[in-house]
Amino acid sequence: QLCPEEAEQYVSYLRSVGRLDEAAQVLARLVNDERFVSRQGKSNYQLWQELCELLSQHPDRVRSLDAGGIIRGGLTRFTDQRGRLWGALADCYVRCGHLEKVTLLSPRAALWEGLTAAGGRLTPTGHADTPVPVPCHLCPCPTPGPGRASGASSAHDVPVLIIQTFTEAVRTVDPQRATGRPHELWVAFARFYEDNGQLDDARSILSRATRVRFRRVEDLAAVWCEFGELELRHQRHQEALRVLRKATALPAKRAEYFDSSEPVQNRLYKSLKVWSMLADLEESLGTFQSTRAVYERILDLRIATPQIVINYALLLEEHGRFEDSFKAYERGIALFRWPHVGDLWLTYLSKFVARYGGRKLERARDLFEQALDGCPPQHAKTIYLLYAQLEEQFGLARRAMAVYERGTRAVPPAQQRDMFHIYIRRAAELFGVTHTRPIYQRAIEVLGDDAARELCLRFADMECKLGEVDRARAIYTYCSQICDPRITGSFWQTWKEFEIRHGNEDTIREMLRIKRSVQATYNTQVNFMASQMLKVSGSATGTVSDLAPGQSGLDEMKLLEQRAEALAAEAQRDTPHPTQQVLFVR
Repeated sequence: QLCPEEAEQYVSYLRSVGRLDEAAQVLARLVNDERFVSRQGKSNYQLWQELCELLSQHPDRVRSLDAGGIIRGGLTRFTDQRGRLWGALADCYVRCGHLEKVTLLSPRAALWEGLTAAGGRLTPTGHADTPVPVPCHLCPCPTPGPGRASGASSAHDVPVLIIQTFTEAVRTVDPQRATGRPHELWVAFARFYEDNGQLDDARSILSRATRVRFRRVEDLAAVWCEFGELELRHQRHQEALRVLRKATALPAKRAEYFDSSEPVQNRLYKSLKVWSMLADLEESLGTFQSTRAVYERILDLRIATPQIVINYALLLEEHGRFEDSFKAYERGIALFRWPHVGDLWLTYLSKFVARYGGRKLERARDLFEQALDGCPPQHAKTIYLLYAQLEEQFGLARRAMAVYERGTRAVPPAQQRDMFHIYIRRAAELFGVTHTRPIYQRAIEVLGDDAARELCLRFADMECKLGEVDRARAIYTYCSQICDPRITGSFWQTWKEFEIRHGNEDTIREMLRIKRSVQATYNTQVNFMASQMLKVSGSATGTVSDLAPGQSGLDEMKLLEQRAEALAAEAQRDTPHPTQQVLFVR
């Protein structure tokens, strides 16, 4: 009483010492005090929830308060928490030993939990004058005998209470304002009848649900799919087909799928979910003609996905309609753009080549050219490889080499290295290793330093195997210009081993001289960059030695720069520097 703001700490103390009745009284006083402000940041609802939890878990130790009355009062006060409150009330009755009351409460609590989850909130719809057909003739319970009248009566009332709760729910929840998935309420209602063996009543509920004006087309589509699955679960295949055919029938007034001003019933005919289920059923239970008609309707409505187009083409292929399957691919390709059309093109080209091989070579070439027209670089590699493979197997090797050449230019830089490797390998197999020389030269010019260095080593090794030692030495000389000795020590070691095997003292001395000149060139570049950085920074007291570790003093720096320039000039005079192509000794 002296420090009411510390009431929560007092409640915690009372609960820790087991004085639960007094703790409940303090919590009840806090809940009823509208001026109380929690120091722990709890809202009035959180305090009230803490009180309900205390009452439901310890009803035998809280005697001064009416636990059942307090929790029932919350059912009308906090309508969005009815599922949890029904459960708390049932828990309270269980702990008090009133099991007959629990029997009546448990189904209602479970259903209110599902109702609030499906509808999000309860809002009056104004449709009370439109009664929902609610069949109530569930299987009656056995006639109660002596001593069990109360229990039998409770068991008999449970299905009736469930039906009443569902009826109230579907009348109360407004599907246009619900934030959850209101169709699940209708589905659960129908499944309740299905679980009790009343299939006609379940069908009646789902039929009623198909006329509800949901906010989203997906909700109505889910109801129709559940209707079809209900028939399938009970082996009524033709009825399932009839239900889905009715769902996909064209309405009297057609509307666009995302036109929210129109009822969902007028937009359902463009729901891919319903059409996909119908296509699966027709393919499994219907005829070839009926299945084909469904796929044609999907394509006409322009709601197909690439996978549906592929499924349709495979269906036609299984029945020997190869040209029709190719037409299906072409219709699907017309619906999509890159990158979504990529899988369609790859499947179409593979199937066409597998079917006709070289018999319709010109037509196959036209298809590949169409696929490459407008193809993004990141998706072009696979198509170029298929195109080149077609030319190798059924066309001309010269045209295959031209396709590989186009591929190395069309793919992005990250894929050029792999493309050149394939190009070189195929050229060596078809025309011999000598035909790969111009390919190597172009690859070294196009690729980055790391990839070019690798290809130079492969190129030099090939020339060495062919006995062309001078050509290999020229390649090493060319590649040395992009190999900093401080970083690429493996390259210089490889060149040294080459000279030891195939050269003499003069060639080794020349290799070492080139190495020194290249190192001087890189040092000069580093010093030049350091001086430029100092100029940009505008430092009045800094020198180049500030950025060159191990060098101090302006005079010493000038001497080093002059020495580096002299070495670079000597290397410039004595060493040829090819710029466009590898120079060979003839």
